[in-house]
Amino acid sequence: MSTSALIPESKLPALGTTIFTQMSALAQQHQAINLSQGFPDFDGPDYLKERLAWHVAQGANQYAPMTGVAPLREAIAEKTALLYGWQPDANSEVTVTAGATEALFAAISALVRPGDEVICFDPSYDSYAPAVTLAGGTLKRIALQPPAFSVDWRQFAGLLSPRTRLVIVNTPHNPSATAWQAEDLQQLWQAIAEHEIYVLSDEVYEHICFARGGHASVLAHPQLRQRAIAVSSFGKTFHMTGWKVGYCVAPTALSAEVRKVHQYLTFAVNTPAQLALADMLRAEPQHWQRLPAFYRAKRDRFVQALANSRLEILPCEGTYFLLADYGAISDLDDVAFCRWLTEHAGVAAIPLSVFCADPFPHKLIRLCFAKQDDTLDAAAERLCRL
Repeated sequence: MSTSALIPESKLPALGTTIFTQMSALAQQHQAINLSQGFPDFDGPDYLKERLAWHVAQGANQYAPMTGVAPLREAIAEKTALLYGWQPDANSEVTVTAGATEALFAAISALVRPGDEVICFDPSYDSYAPAVTLAGGTLKRIALQPPAFSVDWRQFAGLLSPRTRLVIVNTPHNPSATAWQAEDLQQLWQAIAEHEIYVLSDEVYEHICFARGGHASVLAHPQLRQRAIAVSSFGKTFHMTGWKVGYCVAPTALSAEVRKVHQYLTFAVNTPAQLALADMLRAEPQHWQRLPAFYRAKRDRFVQALANSRLEILPCEGTYFLLADYGAISDLDDVAFCRWLTEHAGVAAIPLSVFCADPFPHKLIRLCFAKQDDTLDAAAERLCRL
């Protein structure tokens, strides 16, 4: 018998270090302004930090209930009612998770069985595909085309089969910065109404939406919400991505299945952070209410600062990302261009092709504007020199 180390056969052989980690490391190496990874370079609300410290000092440092502390689940249910005209049951339909990524993974693991098909829309966030693969499912992708990145609903209907189990929706959409309208949700419902198909709606940017009519949530659609899991993120809403606290809202039967997975992934989420977030939601609702205007101002400032650049900026309806076409600057593919941009221009971005399974011929990069004004101004100055 060999005494050498055993090397397991990988369940995800195609995956390596993510592009986000690579670009952030490259940005640090070249002291570039990092507009690649999607996190703010400013801190969250003082009140939220004060409440965290208070709950720690009060001894709220042991395990929270598996589903989340009651004050936070109740505050989430109340906020949902205020936003979408429907209030979920805080006990049976709201689950607090270790970030939105855990909620997405738990939902996919709970619903997708070996041989099931899952539909998503490319470009798509990178955590969806590995979770589907690990669950034994097959991901079927619909390629969305710039600049609108709108869904061809006839194509969508043609992709449905008896094996279709789940549709993954993301709005506002990362990375395209587009947002669905209520009409899109109705088109989705009409396509799946007669089939046993569930919906996983990634709505982590629900409060960073500039589209007409605001954010279109599955929770506001009476039929869809009966078979949907909606996922959101406190990290995005309160500029605290490192806290890794998210949640999902789903009907009782779906929540029960998600919780079966959640309890063996993390079991429970950071107790004092949950209590602090509950306090924040109740005491300072104006924070999330003002978030669209806060990020709209940053978007507009950055777009204006890039007006004299050779980048073509695509419309931004939501998220804290901009897409830029660099075709007038370089013939490099987007991955090579992002490396060049970091090393020679001192600005780190993300190539859009990494969000797509099929070859992506467009020369588009993603820039994060969740940054201080000085950071955005400095990045724009460098980009305008190209």
